[in-house]
Amino acid sequence: MPRLKPVKAEKLIKAIEKLGFKKIRQKGSHVSFLHSDGRTLVIPTHKNKPIKVGLLNHIIKKDLKISREWFFELL
Repeated sequence: MPRLKPVKAEKLIKAIEKLGFKKIRQKGSHVSFLHSDGRTLVIPTHKNKPIKVGLLNHIIKKDLKISREWFFELL
């Protein structure tokens, strides 16, 4: 399995939308998403800065509840 590297917010948002999350609002530089099963997710979209590995790992494991292999397939 390849190492997890920082990912730009735009690329992460496309992967999240493939999983069925819908953008519900944006306040400043944070975008909120909602899944049909009730899960919510907030992604920071700061000026072209990639999302750091620690936060990305948390999003994959705790918020999306998918494996890292599946995440790499979505990208």
